Amino acid sequence: MKKMKTRWQRLRDYFLPTYRAKIVAVLCAGTVVGLVVYLVYMSKAYSYLSDEPSVCINCHVMEPYYATWNHSSHALHATCNDCHVPHTSIFHKYFFKAKDGLRHSYVFTMRGEPQAMQAIPESQAVIYQNCVRCHSQLSQEFVHSGRVCPVQIKEGSEQACWDCHRDVPHGGKIGLSATPAARVPFPKSPVPDWLRKAVRKNDTK
Repeated sequence: MKKMKTRWQRLRDYFLPTYRAKIVAVLCAGTVVGLVVYLVYMSKAYSYLSDEPSVCINCHVMEPYYATWNHSSHALHATCNDCHVPHTSIFHKYFFKAKDGLRHSYVFTMRGEPQAMQAIPESQAVIYQNCVRCHSQLSQEFVHSGRVCPVQIKEGSEQACWDCHRDVPHGGKIGLSATPAARVPFPKSPVPDWLRKAVRKNDTK
């Protein structure tokens, strides 16, 4: 333990030899931590730990998909996460959510989303597995689709559930302009009430 402490002090003194350098390093570290906390708060990143469907419309491009789901029969029995994330384990579920969420954040921030969005092959495999999981008897005993491998769907040698059920649950391959008058929950502002009141009070002066 003492050797480790000595090594740490030598390393610190090598990179931060002066008191001023230490102060600058602390200020820089504090700025980075503050920006990360601010980004997490303003983006409501913590809300993605839940299974609440309205979390998806933190990104406004998801509003048509929320609206079409909300008017479908699936809204009575399934949330977004019931279909769009794996349920093999808690770790797999949240790892997939984090990975997929970071990809979405990048695409939406860079404005790279297409007019008509479509699930990538990895997401399609998860959706298919969840179709079979919820409709196991229907898809495995009455029809053949539940015994198909996701790789066969990707290769095009077999059909997925949505090849026939094209309108479930989002009304087919809809675009971002498909539901112009859709009523969706308005995301709550991340600005604290005390700050809004202070700004409003300052504006009335």
